[in-house]
Amino acid sequence: MRLNTHTLLAVLVGFLGMESAMAIEEPRYDVRMSQAPFELRHYAPVLIAQTIVEGDMDAASNKGFRLIADFIFGNNMAAGSEPSANQAAKIAMTAPVTVEPQLDSAQQWRVHFVMPSQYTLANIPKPNNSAVTLHELPSKYVVVHRYSGFNTVARVQEKTDETLAWAKQQSLKVVGTPQLSRYDPPWTLPMFRRNEIMVEVAAP
Repeated sequence: MRLNTHTLLAVLVGFLGMESAMAIEEPRYDVRMSQAPFELRHYAPVLIAQTIVEGDMDAASNKGFRLIADFIFGNNMAAGSEPSANQAAKIAMTAPVTVEPQLDSAQQWRVHFVMPSQYTLANIPKPNNSAVTLHELPSKYVVVHRYSGFNTVARVQEKTDETLAWAKQQSLKVVGTPQLSRYDPPWTLPMFRRNEIMVEVAAP
């Protein structure tokens, strides 16, 4: 099933409305160090659906979100099915939605969702759109800077600089590209929004 933009937004509103009555799954982690608004977390392995898109941060985020939402809402094929079987499944929405610049480029971004924990590469439905791919990520240590409000390019850069500075203060070696993770639907009031700059570091 392929959804156009208007249908996708309508489904998303209804879907998130239902999900608001229950906890939306997030990746599992342990906090190893906390100094608000910063944390050092150890994340368990996860399975992600990702896409690479071009544009500025907002345009790329929106395009990437639509592509992956299209996959989880049914533009997929059940694991083990033949292409002609046309068996699709809806995958539960999770949080956060993460965007990461590619190769120091401000015009190419990786957007990904973490898949629900019951899935593995063996049993998750497969994307029909080749622009969406599935990947297993190993456990890792991540420095996180949590904040609220809207995200502009300048604000994300400011928060990224603060995150990298805190990691340096703690003598943590940065080994990954900073990412922006957002946890809330777009109608959430700015003061209640949860944003996080996340950057992978070597094991302390």
